[in-house]
Amino acid sequence: MIELKSPAEIARMHVTGQFIAEVLDELSARAAVGVNLVDLELHARRMIEERGAVSCYWDYSPSFGRGPFRNVICLSVNDAVLHGLPKSYVLQDGDLLTMDIAVGIDGWVADSAVSIIVGTPRDEDQRLIRATEVALEAAIDAARVGNRLGDISASIGEVAADFGYTCNLEFGGHGLGRTMHEAPHVANNGRRGHGMKLKPGLTIAIEPWLAATTDKIIFDEDGWTLRSADGSRTAHSEHTVAITADGPLVLTRRRSEKAVTSTVANSDGLG
Repeated sequence: MIELKSPAEIARMHVTGQFIAEVLDELSARAAVGVNLVDLELHARRMIEERGAVSCYWDYSPSFGRGPFRNVICLSVNDAVLHGLPKSYVLQDGDLLTMDIAVGIDGWVADSAVSIIVGTPRDEDQRLIRATEVALEAAIDAARVGNRLGDISASIGEVAADFGYTCNLEFGGHGLGRTMHEAPHVANNGRRGHGMKLKPGLTIAIEPWLAATTDKIIFDEDGWTLRSADGSRTAHSEHTVAITADGPLVLTRRRSEKAVTSTVANSDGLG
């Protein structure tokens, strides 16, 4: 069942979303060469505790994971793209780090992810991250009353194809609000004009993720971390978005976030 949220409920989700944005901004600033992933996890825990928020990841036990997830953030490095289990790993120069976090405040949830480069960037990694960011903005722009769910999914797939990447459809976006995962599923590729009609009050996490040279993924030995099947680099961008009569409202927009155009005219992603 899909629950449409009232403007007051969306406002409460926005409070949660802005806290998540603060966490990701602070962790992005802290992620540097020589920093251990465990330190980033512990800092996120402190921020959540001090805010009185509740982690949606702690004790999360889906069918695909190995036991309950006992961390508050997913930290995925290089060829790891989803559900990265924080572990003792010291960030190296040029690492591509994805941070994904979902929390609830006063019963209302938001979810967001960002990929960054630690230290010296590689052009191909910058291009990969940019592709996910452009795809996300295109999908957000399609999240309008009267459009259909397939318009959001198609926007992601079209941008990915223009950049020369292919989309995996095993994991994608989702509804959220009172819990981390609600209906509907938001695939990272689809057909325009298909799927449910978008109505005011629908709140969804849109999360394009890509691997450089494959659309296949494998599980790490830890039972949680998902990696590209061929070991190529990966990137993931995600925002929580509310569909309103006035257009899409991004609830997790970060202050540090640079404007990203939804056009792919400069599809080399480096300009």
